[in-house]
Amino acid sequence: MTYRVCFVCTGNICRSPMAEAVFHARVADAGLDDLVEADSAGTGGWHEGEGADPRTAAVLAEHGYDLDHTARQFQQSWFSRLDLIVALDSGHLRALRRLAPTERDAAKVRLLRSYDPAADGDDLDVPDPYYGGQDGFEECLEMVEAASTGLLAAVREQVEGRAA
Repeated sequence: MTYRVCFVCTGNICRSPMAEAVFHARVADAGLDDLVEADSAGTGGWHEGEGADPRTAAVLAEHGYDLDHTARQFQQSWFSRLDLIVALDSGHLRALRRLAPTERDAAKVRLLRSYDPAADGDDLDVPDPYYGGQDGFEECLEMVEAASTGLLAAVREQVEGRAA
């Protein structure tokens, strides 16, 4: 049974596709591609149908990540098919939990940086780099990479628990 993860930010062109690409790479490196699927979406539909922000694509390519992406808006009906919904900031977390049809679904929503043991527990947001320069995209990637190790460990535990 496939474990399904969806990364969610505001418009699905910067942070969430970046997290999706990094996590795909971690999953492949761990040999879990047959057991774990990941995608991404936005809380809003402003950029639906567009590709990732060119700065996101450039930073990912520069660091060796692949990205094939088309923006889309998160839909309430997806809760039933997803195992984990990873919000990139606390605003997304609140919006997704409000959208959740049940308390069980709301419990599926977690902040990405909650998986980074070095992250400050009071500020787990990945800042939106959209209105800034290239350095914001680099900082975003650093935060995503740091959290992806812990996220992969948590997902691996869930996947192995299903197989037991």
